[in-house]
Amino acid sequence: MNVRRLIPTTALAGAVALGLVPLSACAGTSDAADGGNGGKLDVVASFYPMQYLAEQIGGGHVAVETLTKPGVEPHDLELKPRQIGALGEADVILYLKGIQPAVDEAIAQAGVKNTVDAATLTKLEAHGTSTGHDHGHGEEGHGEEGHADEHAGEEGHEGHDHGSEAGADPHVWLDPVKYAEVAKGVGSAFEKADPEHAADYKKNTDALVKKLGDLNTEFETGLKNTATRTFITTHSAFGYLAERYHLDQEGISGLDPESEPSPARMKELQEVAAKDKVSTIFFETLASDKTAKTLAGDTGLKTDVLDPLEGITDKSRGSDYIEVMRSNLTALKKALGAK
Repeated sequence: MNVRRLIPTTALAGAVALGLVPLSACAGTSDAADGGNGGKLDVVASFYPMQYLAEQIGGGHVAVETLTKPGVEPHDLELKPRQIGALGEADVILYLKGIQPAVDEAIAQAGVKNTVDAATLTKLEAHGTSTGHDHGHGEEGHGEEGHADEHAGEEGHEGHDHGSEAGADPHVWLDPVKYAEVAKGVGSAFEKADPEHAADYKKNTDALVKKLGDLNTEFETGLKNTATRTFITTHSAFGYLAERYHLDQEGISGLDPESEPSPARMKELQEVAAKDKVSTIFFETLASDKTAKTLAGDTGLKTDVLDPLEGITDKSRGSDYIEVMRSNLTALKKALGAK
């Protein structure tokens, strides 16, 4: 097992000030002597979806630190020099390339042997502001036909473009099936980094994959029969979820939650809302709801929260990934008129 390397006093103090190292790690020389954190595997996670995997799979054998604190919009995160320096002391770094450019660059510089990019553990696809099936073919058309992501986890499945957004969509954690694929890869990485506890990591990974499988079944069942298949959201983060459950995501903006939609896009969404009997405009917890409320006001629709789960805060509907995803399912069922 990799044990924590001793950190110079000044660097450690800086890391503590930034919240990267728990205060208990500095309680005395005895902690440093046994490798810090009681000999646990030191894992740095880039943001909440990676933190959740590390905690669920690592259990009591890991000490997890997260670069993105609760309430911080992950896309906007900027790291300070001391944080970048502290990255090099991790046993394992777990991140998802493409979400946080500043983090991607810092991790590349850190040179930690056990660096895991979750984007390499499943198949990414390109999604734009409009994701899902074509409009206008009626309710009968929303089924197995044209559902190109049915075998997304299989080898050789090719990604496909769903709009003008260039590049791959990194929001894989919002599809429980893809998230389970990532979990398996993280479990293998932990087993490699800490062979002594490999059996426990395998057991924890299997338990998490089962929970995600159960969640997938809940979504499949809950969204099977609905009055409409279209939902409108401020943040185009739900492309994988839409593909998985045969829905149409209409994003007000693109993959960047802070980008402003054009007047033409707003007009187009008004037409989509009327045509597809949309009842609700969704916004998220970590970004402004101004655009959603503007569109809702123009169309006479309601607003509600659909959480992209980039962080857990006091405003989150649930205390962890599973709970918030179930809240998302409840919101979708209500908005889509689930039967």
